[in-house]
Amino acid sequence: MTVVTLYTRPGCHLCDEARDAIVALRKEVPPFELTEVNIEHDDGLLARYLERIPVVAVDGNTVSELQIDLDALRRLLDTVRR
Repeated sequence: MTVVTLYTRPGCHLCDEARDAIVALRKEVPPFELTEVNIEHDDGLLARYLERIPVVAVDGNTVSELQIDLDALRRLLDTVRR
């Protein structure tokens, strides 16, 4: 199954918006697993993503930073599962 990873941290309103959009996207595309990672639990992730969250990755490949491109994510998820 395709895995969508959302890198986030508490208090990030853009992260909350990204999560809501990704959850809503589940109704439109083939099934995928959504994993949320709090970057504050890992010093390496915190250093890497602090100024770039929310970061969305699909199967380990980063597909968006700061602003989620929902149309691009939708197209990618449709392609990955076909």
